[in-house]
Amino acid sequence: MSSPPESGPRDAAPAYRNEGIRTLLEMFAWGDPAQHMKLGQILQDLQQSAFGVFLFVAILPSFIPIPGLGGAVSGPLVILIGLQMLCCMRRPWLPGFIARRGPKRGTMHRFLDRIDRPLRRMDRMLKPRLPQLLKPLPAHAFTGALLVLLGILLSLPIPFTNYLFGFQLLLFSLALLERDGALMLVNWIGALAAIAFFGFSSGQLVSYTVELFQRWF
Repeated sequence: MSSPPESGPRDAAPAYRNEGIRTLLEMFAWGDPAQHMKLGQILQDLQQSAFGVFLFVAILPSFIPIPGLGGAVSGPLVILIGLQMLCCMRRPWLPGFIARRGPKRGTMHRFLDRIDRPLRRMDRMLKPRLPQLLKPLPAHAFTGALLVLLGILLSLPIPFTNYLFGFQLLLFSLALLERDGALMLVNWIGALAAIAFFGFSSGQLVSYTVELFQRWF
């Protein structure tokens, strides 16, 4: 990861220059902690990192220590992201009611404080590599399919799994933000293991997926 951008005038917010998640978090933390950041505005100027940013914001509710609440909010957002990647879209599309909403800067700041130490350790490991696991449409779509299944699992009332799936999805977000194919490969393996263990072993994933498709289609 690169260091945060140089500070400018006090009355100007630092611009996000696609330098990785730490720069992104610094941008989120700037300004009035009570200010709501609209997701549509956050994503409008981003290019290759847009899905990573969207996923990062989407998983924040999964770390709320209230059973059922985090998954009910984060799960459908993760499914939306996964479906768009599965359909080989290169940039996310946001319905208006989602684009007009977003986290408070203070929430982003607190989350930065909580994950600051692990991120500093990962600074030395994450870097752009193995683009064949990120850029080609089949790889992009496969990542999307896994995100759909993980989003469904996150939505299910499986006890004590919000943090687990939230952390796993955070790693997906990091891989997309840093263009790190090696981390994405690790994510694929971890996601397949989680899907097999929590989903197909209990039968909940299959039944809930069928119910979703029947409801939407």
